[in-house]
Amino acid sequence: MIKMKLIQPSSLVLSLALLLCISYSAVAQAPQVTTFILVRHAEKMADGSKDPELSEVGKARALRLANMLKKQSIAAIYSTNYKRTMNTVKPLAEQLGQSILPYEPFKDEEIIKMVNEHKGKTVLIVGHSNNIPWIANTLLGQKTFGDYDESYYENVLIVNVIEKGVSGSTLQLSY
Repeated sequence: MIKMKLIQPSSLVLSLALLLCISYSAVAQAPQVTTFILVRHAEKMADGSKDPELSEVGKARALRLANMLKKQSIAAIYSTNYKRTMNTVKPLAEQLGQSILPYEPFKDEEIIKMVNEHKGKTVLIVGHSNNIPWIANTLLGQKTFGDYDESYYENVLIVNVIEKGVSGSTLQLSY
């Protein structure tokens, strides 16, 4: 006959609490990777205005972007306060039921705020030929990318940040 020793409920609770603390500690200490998807706005109308709408080609590109990213778990969508940037991410924001959050380009504090608010999540940022490379460089802590050519719209930069300016990686795609 096999004798089994019963574990006292208080010992079981203590053991489970200790196990949870150890598990939580391991998870809390694991580095969180924050993914930034950086996109220049889609093609704009050449009407000479400071705030042009998207062209028909640009509208089609905005829909491609939405289709490409609709199954991603995007925590936040940021855009500069221009029609061409807002309308580039509008189809995706509508599909995901999210608001488009405005940001000011070339402000370190804006990038730091995004990193701190969305640790361990995925963030989409749409901007311009000069500030999207700047954001990538700021996230990486080094100058890796130069301004885009004015005719170049299809670039998608994916920057994974472990700690701002300490560790990161990039992936460059076209859409």
